Formats: sequence, structure tokens, C-alpha cells
Amino acid sequence: MIGTTLDTLRKKDLYRERVVWDKNLKDFASNDYLGLSQRTKSLEKATQKVLNYGVVSPKASMLVNGYHNIHRELEFYLARMNRFESSILVGSGFLANIALIESLVRKDCMLFIDSQYHASGILATKLIKDRFVIFEHNNPESLVDKLDEYPDKKAIIAIEGVYSMSGDLARRDIFDIATCYDALLIVDEAHSSGVIGDRLLGIFDYYDIDITPNHIKMGTLGKAYGSYGAYILASKEIISFLENRAKPIIYSTSLSLLDTSLALTNLLHINENLSHYRKTIKHQIHLIEKFLNIKKESLIVPIEAESNEAVIEIQKFMASKGFLVGAIRQPTVSKPLIRVIPNLSNSPSDFYDLSLYLRFSIPPQYKLDL
Repeated sequence: MIGTTLDTLRKKDLYRERVVWDKNLKDFASNDYLGLSQRTKSLEKATQKVLNYGVVSPKASMLVNGYHNIHRELEFYLARMNRFESSILVGSGFLANIALIESLVRKDCMLFIDSQYHASGILATKLIKDRFVIFEHNNPESLVDKLDEYPDKKAIIAIEGVYSMSGDLARRDIFDIATCYDALLIVDEAHSSGVIGDRLLGIFDYYDIDITPNHIKMGTLGKAYGSYGAYILASKEIISFLENRAKPIIYSTSLSLLDTSLALTNLLHINENLSHYRKTIKHQIHLIEKFLNIKKESLIVPIEAESNEAVIEIQKFMASKGFLVGAIRQPTVSKPLIRVIPNLSNSPSDFYDLSLYLRFSIPPQYKLDL
């Protein structure tokens, strides 16, 4: 049965495998938005911080004896920086979404989740049986229609700050709707934290939204923040509830001390150089419009392709020219696309060359509409 499934995936150009890409390729595929994966000074500082404690691994779950001063320091900093009451670290963004949805959506609740919410959130809905409704992507009217169908349920809404495949920013109206309906609002800021907003803190910062007890922010440490892991920001009451009810928090070993220390080091570095990063991101968005003729407010640039075969072949072609781009296929997206994500190590000449290849040099049978 497994072999048959793999054969089917190959025939449909949906087969996936791990690849160690040439490190010399110009990276337009990763989530390393600020280019911090190459900042070795941060690793040196983070390593020294861990060595100073004499304990180099978390040893156990947070609720046994795996909670460390480094964890507490990062949690405090994240909460204060984002103006939330409290925070808790989680092993990954995937686990954070499962923790939130599986624990918060009780029998008297209904989850209203965007149709393009991350796969971890969609998977989590399988754990809450029939206590969820999917609304049309980034559509406030669809959300209101769905909310009105369940007036007796405590509403929980789940959206992303910047959607990982489309690069869309969450609509401001949805925040107001959550307030109007007294709903908890979960905002997955994995692709918006470190990228948008005056202080590069994400969508709450971008819209200058005052944080209230109905707001929950989840973010990752492995994208713009150049490390690994995730965090949840919320009221003290909600964080306490998660400590007592969220299985991925209770039953998982604590986040690696080195990853925690690296994230904290990078966050401090970003804040110390905020004007530089803000200016460079703005310039990158300008280059996207100038060379690819695509207007975006985030750094995620999706380009639809004709077929799964096309995205695979385009990715191979671009790699042969020295560029790595994302080849995204089902079930991640409904239509296959080339996803271009610049990071701050990409130069204007990189953008120019990338655009020339994508616009004019792709083999004719795979040509993109640019």
C-alpha cells in the first residue's frame, strides 16, 4: 500500500524528498527574512550565555524540571516587547497551533478558522470533532455570516497575520469583528513577526492595535528571528490555562537552551538595529514591485504556475542559474506556485537577475505569467 501511494505521488508530480541544496545558491526560498541564519556573532553570544549556566540541555518538560532561566528571560522579553501580559515557549509553531486549538476549544465553544490557515491548525481541528467552522479566506463578511449561525457558542477565531502561501495581510476588520462578538482571536504571526509593523512586531504592530484579553498571538522563532521554536502570548489567565491543559506543552521536553538563547540574542540585535532592518525590508518590497511587477506588503511573493511539473522544472532551471526558489504543490496550496521570498542578504542585482530569468528565460512550455 505504501509503495502504491508513493508511485501515485510520483505520477502526479507530488513526490517530495529532502535535498541538501548548494549553499552558494542565492536564497529566495526560505523563511530567513532578516538573513540572521548567517549571523555567526549571534551564535557565539548565545552559546556563551548557555555555557555560563553550566547546564546545556533542558532535561525535561517545562512542568517537571525543564524550565530554565533562559526560557523565563525570553518569555518575559517577548511579552513586554509585544505588550502582552504573559507568554510561554513551545517546541514549534506546529505544536503551538495544536496546543491552542485542542485545549481552548471546549464543548461550549466554536472555532472559526480561515480556509488558508496553516496546516497545523487544520490538523488540530480533527481533535475537536464538529466544533469548528471554516470561513472564506480573509473575508470578514463570510466570518460574520458563520458567527451568526452559532449565537449560543463562545467564539474563537483563528487567522494568520501574513498568510504563508499568498503573502496576504490579515484584514483589519477581523480584529474589530472579534471584539464585537466578544471572541477570542488567535493570530498566527509566524510570517509577520520581524517583517511588518513600525517595530517589526507583526500585524498587531502594523495596525497599531491595543492588546486586550481576547487577543492571542502565536509566533515562531525559526523564521525572521533566526533560531527554532515558538511562543504564545496572551493574558496571564490563558497562559495558565495552557500550562494546565495544553498537551504539547505538558508532555514535550522544553525548548533547547541554545535555540532559546539564540532567539533572545537575535531579538536584542533586531531592536538595536531596528531602523536598518525596517529600511531594508521597505527597499526589498520596492524591488519586488520594480523587478517582478508584483505589489506586496509582505516579503512573500507567490507566482502561479500551470502544473506541478512546471513548478518542479522551474525550480530546477532556476537552481541551474544560481537561484533557489520555492516549488509549492498540493495539498499545501490549491494551485501549484513558485514562491519567491527575498531575505536581507539578497542584493538589488540578485533581484534583477532573478527577475530576468523568471520573466524571459523559463523554458517556453513552463512560462510564468509575469
